[in-house]
Amino acid sequence: MLNLSLVKHALIAAAVLLPACFANAHEYKVGALQIAHPWSQELPPNAPTVAAYFVIKNTGNSADRLLSAETPIAEKAEIHEHVMQGDLMKMQHVPTVDIPPGGTLTFAPMAYHVMLFNLKDRSLLQDGKHFPLTLNFEKAGAVQVDVNVQKQPPAASMEHQHAH
Repeated sequence: MLNLSLVKHALIAAAVLLPACFANAHEYKVGALQIAHPWSQELPPNAPTVAAYFVIKNTGNSADRLLSAETPIAEKAEIHEHVMQGDLMKMQHVPTVDIPPGGTLTFAPMAYHVMLFNLKDRSLLQDGKHFPLTLNFEKAGAVQVDVNVQKQPPAASMEHQHAH
């Protein structure tokens, strides 16, 4: 059973600290959207899936929507979120995610993330390597980002790392 207080504090830390990555991390901009610090944690060689994380900031006056994601290193990529059901934290697929005008949406462990299934190329899932991920938005269109693979998650994510 998860300690709900710890999960709450971890999500608050991610919401507060991860947007700071915009100042010193790799960024991508398309239209009014800024995507900062795409990353994934290095996993054991036999891990069946991997997750990708990033921060999306909408600097515009209208909402946009993340419709899907894709990468050549996996057969399938899905947008997922963690939700509380009773006293259990569960992961579930979500078809799309809205990014409100002037809003910031953090994809992080125990929050929204992109799950990659049926991995094809594990050679890019080692510390220091990176892999391409295309994010498909309703208005902004397709944006390709490079996801950095790291042994350790960024400092703001240390309290709530997980593997699927």
